[in-house]
Amino acid sequence: MLLKDRPVPLQLGNTIPRAKVDTSYTWLAMYFLLNLTLTIYNKAILSTFHFSFPWTLTGIHTLCSGLGALIMAKLGYFTPAHLGERENMVMLMFSFLYTLNIAISNVSLNEVSVAFHQVVRAMTPVFTIAISVAFLGKKYSGMTYLSLLPLLLGVYMATVGDYSYTAMGFFLTILGTVLAATKTVVTNRIQVGRLQLHPLDLLLRMSPLAFVQTVIFSWMKGELDEVVSFCKADMSYKLVMALLVNGIIAFFLNYVSFTANKKTSALTMTVAANVKQVLSIVVAVTVFNTTIGFLNGLGIIMTLLGGACYSYVDLREKNQRARPMTPAFPLPSPPGAATPSEKEELLNVRIVT
Repeated sequence: MLLKDRPVPLQLGNTIPRAKVDTSYTWLAMYFLLNLTLTIYNKAILSTFHFSFPWTLTGIHTLCSGLGALIMAKLGYFTPAHLGERENMVMLMFSFLYTLNIAISNVSLNEVSVAFHQVVRAMTPVFTIAISVAFLGKKYSGMTYLSLLPLLLGVYMATVGDYSYTAMGFFLTILGTVLAATKTVVTNRIQVGRLQLHPLDLLLRMSPLAFVQTVIFSWMKGELDEVVSFCKADMSYKLVMALLVNGIIAFFLNYVSFTANKKTSALTMTVAANVKQVLSIVVAVTVFNTTIGFLNGLGIIMTLLGGACYSYVDLREKNQRARPMTPAFPLPSPPGAATPSEKEELLNVRIVT
């Protein structure tokens, strides 16, 4: 029996697409959420248990990140790549860069005020652009440069305060900012360049090396002896569980951070880090009752608007690059190719029972 008198087009590939969640903006949103969560959790551990050992806390983060990546590999979520001697040396140098970046940042904080430190670190996107242009030959549009101006000005206003610093502190803060930009660029190149490492694979290789280096730095600064004394006197089951949860959050943060870096760009990650710094101030105001002035509040608003402006410019330029070129004149069909009317006939079928 004929159900329809008219041919019905065959539905080829017209099913409803599933919602896309594996996007760069989704990973950036998770990066913000986990970063702020870890910041609040670190402050909670410091205030509740008085565990003021930054190098040991960093060591816990790297250890949990390495163990988490190893578990994911055993469960089959990714297959570790086979690297040669040269690639393993790159991993060693990258882990040293990761640890040195933290070390220089911590040391410079003892020589400069927090406000000065934040303002200089806000210049990370500028150094990222300089490194990408000088060593990778990348090019950025004028709109990209303009979109960074309100962001940098906003961070300056949000952190305005006491800008005291020493000559050595100034040098170390600039050096730490350059290292942060270099680390972000290298992370992106390792994942999208010739190595093409999975984010969890990169975490698996980098974290154990960074853990060993962090323990060495902790021992050199004398913190390791203080941790041993603290554990003998004040260690508790609640603190152990709190540190374990802290390490698990750090693992997911590192994984999300590497993935977001791979799916976006080094410059986008440095801009996101700047916005995260300002959002940390907002969290401090709402959770820890920190007082800020009118200029600081105006800077927070400007930074958020600057981040949105950069995101808009970045998304528009990506869409322009992805848009296919339309020829000015129709291209001739190859011999034997079906005409549009013939294609329609091929897609028309009758439904009969």
